[in-house]
Amino acid sequence: MSVKHAPTELSKLPTGIVGFDQIANGGIPKGRSTLLSGTAGSGKTVMALQFLLAGVRDYGENGVFVTFEEAPSDLMQNVRSFGWDLEGLLSDKKIAVVDATPEPGEEVITTGSYDLSALLARIENGIRSVGARRVILDAIGALFPQLTDANIVRRELHRIASGLRLLGVTTLVTMERTDEEGGIGRWGVEEFVADNVIVLRNRLENEKRRRTVEILKFRGATHHKGEYPFTIDSEDGVTIIPLSAIELKQRSSQIRVSSGVAELDKMCAGGMYRDSIILVSGATGTGKTLMVSQYVKAAIQAGERVLLFGAEESREQLTRNAASWGVDFEQAERDGLLRIICRYPEVMGLEDHLLQMKRDIHDFQPKRVAIDSMSAFERVSTPKSFREFVIALTSTIKHLEITGLFTNTTSMLTGGESITETHISTITDTIILLRYVELHGEMRRGLTVLKMRGTFHDKGIREYVIDDKGLHVQAPFRGVHGILTGTPTYTFEDERARLGEMFKGPAGH
Repeated sequence: MSVKHAPTELSKLPTGIVGFDQIANGGIPKGRSTLLSGTAGSGKTVMALQFLLAGVRDYGENGVFVTFEEAPSDLMQNVRSFGWDLEGLLSDKKIAVVDATPEPGEEVITTGSYDLSALLARIENGIRSVGARRVILDAIGALFPQLTDANIVRRELHRIASGLRLLGVTTLVTMERTDEEGGIGRWGVEEFVADNVIVLRNRLENEKRRRTVEILKFRGATHHKGEYPFTIDSEDGVTIIPLSAIELKQRSSQIRVSSGVAELDKMCAGGMYRDSIILVSGATGTGKTLMVSQYVKAAIQAGERVLLFGAEESREQLTRNAASWGVDFEQAERDGLLRIICRYPEVMGLEDHLLQMKRDIHDFQPKRVAIDSMSAFERVSTPKSFREFVIALTSTIKHLEITGLFTNTTSMLTGGESITETHISTITDTIILLRYVELHGEMRRGLTVLKMRGTFHDKGIREYVIDDKGLHVQAPFRGVHGILTGTPTYTFEDERARLGEMFKGPAGH
């Protein structure tokens, strides 16, 4: 009778790359070789160096960097923009660098007779000199650029991987591929040699570059499937955004906060939940920015910090608009209760916007966040990347148990669901619709709380007016139908009564 043993997984080595260990279920398999493949500009060398430096900085594991294409001096110069001091680590014997770049006129591998023993000896010497546990082989394809026989490439790569495994190190091998959607490597055999394969892509979408990472395979180890966006910046290097790996584990609060509009708070049974995401959707001119100003004012009056992200108007415009409604943004900034950050969506990719917003939130520690408007970000993205952006941002806000208010501009003046509403309506906790209503030859405005999770709310469509004091919600529309669809109609009795009032003579004659 056979006895089944519980499945065991290979030990993982944390990479120290933000977000990667989450999608890799702890890191890359320890003591194995991992192929990091990507086109030019996809971030292979930066990610490999970050793996090496994180080993020294965070885990006390020294490393060896073997470069086959770029001179060590150029490499060290290029990464100074990240604040990475390779020269210092080199002098402190925390890392060793093996320069395997060909000398001018030096022959490259063209047949199977090339002896890799000298190269492996140099790498082994570097490993022993610093007691390395991590090894990077950068641009190893430069070893044999003239080869056309895939079998020779496979054999030589296997010899290198086997030699390093015997030394007990964890190896990351970078290799260039020629096409984003083509084979993993240039020769079509690379993925069969390495124990693990990670693919970096750098696609052009909507005239913007978008980088993604995919773990194609881990031998004997689990990992998340699919592509995950990542960005590279001077502050953190590579940051992977594991959007679809985000877990729904946010806590919920019963504490209510004011929207800044007393009548709206009554419609919402006493205000908004503190850890909720609120979407205010309406056409241009319906008062979305005004609602943001009153939301900010409510936070200021409660002595709470509030962070306002502007995506369509400058700080000066937002401040001027608020002042016209009696809200002093400048004084709130001086008091340390308000911070306004304005960035046009076009200046960077969505992943970079997300990273900057998370840093801003972490730095200011607000109790409330407002974004005016979210639909501006939708214009510069694909539907998939926009939804991922919103999921990651709302998850961050909810985990911090702060209140978030997003505005969305609809394309139709009098109704209809917008693209932004379609993508994020299921993610938000509360949706407030602002609509123009054409009645009796004049344009009026209507407001409704379309949805509010976890509590009763007024489901009527109420008229509201805007004056120099702000937004005021009034009585519900009566006898009017089709407001939200953009085709309001009223009953014959209402029209007859209105006409009767118009033509009724003095003193009832």
